[in-house]
Amino acid sequence: MSDAPEAGWHTEDTHRVLRLSGEWRAHRAPLPEPDAYDPTTPVRVDATGLRSWDAPLAAALWQQLEPLAREQTEVDLTSLPKGLQEILALALDGAPSTVTADAKRPRRLAAVGARASAAWALRRKTLGFVGEVLLSIGRWLRGRSDMRVSDLMWQIDQTGPRSLPIVALVCFLVGLIVAYMGATQLQRFGAQTYIADLVTIGVVREVAALLVGIVLAGRVGAAFAAQIGSMRANEEVDALTTMGVNPIDFLVLPRVLALLIVGPMLTAFGAVVGMLVGWLVAVGIFGVTPLEYVYASFEAMTLPHVLVGLFKGTVYAVLVALAGCLQGMSAGRSAQAVGDATTASVVQAIVWIVVAASMLTVVFQRLDI
Repeated sequence: MSDAPEAGWHTEDTHRVLRLSGEWRAHRAPLPEPDAYDPTTPVRVDATGLRSWDAPLAAALWQQLEPLAREQTEVDLTSLPKGLQEILALALDGAPSTVTADAKRPRRLAAVGARASAAWALRRKTLGFVGEVLLSIGRWLRGRSDMRVSDLMWQIDQTGPRSLPIVALVCFLVGLIVAYMGATQLQRFGAQTYIADLVTIGVVREVAALLVGIVLAGRVGAAFAAQIGSMRANEEVDALTTMGVNPIDFLVLPRVLALLIVGPMLTAFGAVVGMLVGWLVAVGIFGVTPLEYVYASFEAMTLPHVLVGLFKGTVYAVLVALAGCLQGMSAGRSAQAVGDATTASVVQAIVWIVVAASMLTVVFQRLDI
């Protein structure tokens, strides 16, 4: 076989084949342009006769194959040397698609099947990610985790104390709405003395945890997705894996544990703010005496109400961390993909929180807790 570098396009059966052979190291000749092609015709690169290659050949192949990847044409790289194959697969994977929505739109039955398949794949990916996080927690408990304590402390600082102002503001305003609207209705029946019961039970058991979860989804979950997504785009996550560091231990676990710790604390803080707003409304507008309100609040605030509220706040915070880290670890390798992951993390976290809130409320009510 000749060592001279050769390349050419051929047609074999149902494939268009780009055949490479000879010594391509230090050879700078361009690859031949393909003939007019049908985007639905799969393409295969035949490199069985390729003796050597270098970066310029990889760049030339990328220039030839990238337009095909944009058209969603099936490209078979399996006969390339492993290193060249990995480089091209990574580069072509990030090529944006130019296929129009109409061209990609399947028929109705196929569309239903495609959506069901995509939904199932998404759930499998989510369950797999949760399983990896649980395994990471197990390694941490056995002292075999790659997580650094300094990273955990930094995440606690970023997600806890720095969230207090926005949590206080949101809980103050929503607590004001709950107290005022509830008190107005109770006043019609001369039952202002029950304002404390309404505000205390509502805020401590439900509202504070829900508000904290939503605030964390917008402030912390989005930040998690953006941070990890940017690291994926810059190949820092791949670098961690190459160095033998588990990315779940190093990136995900500190964030999950941080929100597991600060979630109930922020919920308790938000509940206190909401109760104080209720006190202001009841005493300042509806004529309830301060001591009467405080006494009624302590009477209404039983231990089950407090534990239910803290439990819900913890669950919501963990869901926010999982959604943010999942979207970040699943992000593509472009700036647009990072933005999409950030948006998806907020939406997914809020949906998970609402679903969890509904389920927990029904369960606790059925258990008479």
